[in-house]
Amino acid sequence: MTQSTQPRMKSLRLQSDDDSSHDAGSGTTAIAEPVKPKLKKPSMYKVFLLNDDYTPMEFVVEVLQLFFSHDQELAVRIMLKVHTEGRGVCGIFSREVAETKAGMVNGYAREKEHPLLCEIEPSEDNDDDDQ
Repeated sequence: MTQSTQPRMKSLRLQSDDDSSHDAGSGTTAIAEPVKPKLKKPSMYKVFLLNDDYTPMEFVVEVLQLFFSHDQELAVRIMLKVHTEGRGVCGIFSREVAETKAGMVNGYAREKEHPLLCEIEPSEDNDDDDQ
């Protein structure tokens, strides 16, 4: 079955005053108004870098700049947080983007023979209510 690309419309029926030759209800005019679908915000996920004893700090800064587009100053601040607190947030993204970025970072670290790990977890800012 194919889906229609036409916007969904709701019809309103109005009885015509000048149409007395038809039964009641058949002399109507349809007015179409677009129906806006209710959209839910996607759940957001935090991407974390985890500290280890072997990955050079310069490599962590490189990863933050390369995969998360952070400038030098922010990348250094995040790297220091990872180093001192054990992990640090690189960014908050939709689940698909977060999973992709974490996978790319982990693959790049393996390729460069570093044990750096990147993981994701749901952001506590996710709203469960339907607004």
